[in-house]
Amino acid sequence: MGKSKGIIFFLLLFGGALYAQEQKPAFWDDIQAFRKLDSVAFPPKDAILFIGSSSFTKWKAVQDDFPGYTIINRAFGGSSLPDLVRYTEDIILPYQPKQIVIYCGDNDIAGPDTITAQTVFERFSTLFQLIRSRMTEVSILFVSIKPSPSRWHLKNKAIEANEMIRKYLRKKKRAKFVDIWKAMLGPDGKPLETLFIEDHLHINESGYVIWKKIIEPYLLK
Repeated sequence: MGKSKGIIFFLLLFGGALYAQEQKPAFWDDIQAFRKLDSVAFPPKDAILFIGSSSFTKWKAVQDDFPGYTIINRAFGGSSLPDLVRYTEDIILPYQPKQIVIYCGDNDIAGPDTITAQTVFERFSTLFQLIRSRMTEVSILFVSIKPSPSRWHLKNKAIEANEMIRKYLRKKKRAKFVDIWKAMLGPDGKPLETLFIEDHLHINESGYVIWKKIIEPYLLK
């Protein structure tokens, strides 16, 4: 093979590899990582499944924080509600949990300005109805979108979305809205800086202590 043909072949091969990577759906690698974990030791049925975005992904001590429960954490950082819908067959249905705990919506609100509180609510209701259509008896908890210093300019949208979801779940059986918003505010009505890491978005151990205290009473034994 001549030098020029060799270069062309390499470019075609490299370009094909890049194209194949670009064709992967968002968060495909995260889902493959979950599958690999499951292939080693598949989680037991009737556990409590945590799904959502990075606030759950980064909760590395979640099983230790709830020692009386069997926890499966299948949250992946950066995800929004449509991503949970897209991967329902991968991160929810196989585990046959007795309860699903959802933290998501934070990234939806931080998306384009065209994403309104109504959009977030509709995305959540789509996810809720999808789960209910496949798992009629499962308990579903939605942990409210949190207040964070880096996204405080979006607080009104977050408050509105939280309220719409709260009212929606109030009418549903085996479903609860878990409010962590108020507990994360200081006397000045703004997010407590001491609950967050340096990015002012993700919570630290002190933040998770608050979440554990609020969420635990809702968990099924």
